[in-house]
Amino acid sequence: MRPLNRPARLAPGARVAVVAPSGPVPEERLEAGLDVLRGWDVDPVVAPHVLDRHPSFDYLAGTDADRAADLQAAWCDPSVDAVLCARGGYGAQRMADLLDWEAMRAAGPKVFVGFSDITALHEAFATRLDLVTLHGPMAAGVDFLKNARAQEHLKATLFAPETVRVIASGGTPMVPGRARGVTLGGCLALLAAELGTPHARSSAHGGLLCLEDVGEETYRLDRYLTQLLRAGLLDGVAGVLLGSWQECEPPERLRPMLADRLGGLGVPVAEDFGFGHCEGALTVPFGVAAELDADAGTLTLDEPALR
Repeated sequence: MRPLNRPARLAPGARVAVVAPSGPVPEERLEAGLDVLRGWDVDPVVAPHVLDRHPSFDYLAGTDADRAADLQAAWCDPSVDAVLCARGGYGAQRMADLLDWEAMRAAGPKVFVGFSDITALHEAFATRLDLVTLHGPMAAGVDFLKNARAQEHLKATLFAPETVRVIASGGTPMVPGRARGVTLGGCLALLAAELGTPHARSSAHGGLLCLEDVGEETYRLDRYLTQLLRAGLLDGVAGVLLGSWQECEPPERLRPMLADRLGGLGVPVAEDFGFGHCEGALTVPFGVAAELDADAGTLTLDEPALR
C-alpha cells in the first residue's frame, strides 16, 4: 500500500465548506460549530442542504441527490480550501455513487474531515482521488463543540500539522511490537458494509488499520471482523490500531473477542488509541506512511498529514 497525496494545510482566512452527507443536523449544534470555526479565523460556508430533512426517511439529511450535490459543489469550488462533514449517522453510502468522481479529481486536492458513517467516503476519496483524508471530529458533533482536546488536536492537524506528527494514545498493547505501513480504516461496521462496493479497497495489505465503532453488541463486532477476515481484507495487514468502542459492551467482554479475531494476524495491535466516538477524540490522517509502536501507544507519521 502506497502513501496518498497530501492536500495543503489551512491558513488563517481559509474558506471551509460544511456539508451533511449522512444524517440530519441539529441547527443549534451546527451554529455552535460554525462559531468554533470562526474562532479559528476561518470562513465557514454552509452548503445549501445541510439542514434539510429527507421527505420520507427521517434518518437522512435531505435527499441523496441533494446531499451529493452539496459535497460535489463544495469540492469543485476553487475558493473552498477544506470540506468538513457536519455529522455522521447514516447515508454516505446512498449518495457516494451519485458523485462525479472525475470532476472531483479534476478539481484538485483539498482537506476532507469526518468519521463514523463518513468512513465510506474516506474509502472513496482514497480509491478515487488518491487523497489523504482526516478521520476527526465533525462540525456539529458534540465532541467538536465541547471538548478542548478534540478541538485542539484537529486545529493543530489543520493549521500546523508538523506539530502532531506523533499521535500518542497512552493506550496499551494487545499484541506488542512495532510496524510500518500506510494508515487507513474507520468505523468497523462501515468497513464491513463497504466490502465489494465500487469505492472500497479489497485489501489492507501493508496498511496500519484503524478500527472503532459505537453502540454495537460484541457478537455483531465479531461478525464484522470475521467478515473482514473471510473476505481477505486483513491479509498482509502490517498492524492494527483500536480506537473507542463507545456504548459497546464492557471491556471484559469485548477485549477477549478482539484478541481472538485479531491476535492471530501476527502483527502489533494497539488498544485504547483515542480516536472515534470517544470524548476528546484524536484526529488520525488516513493515507500517510507511519510507524506504530504498540508498546508505547504511539503512531509516528513519516511526514505531516498536510503539506
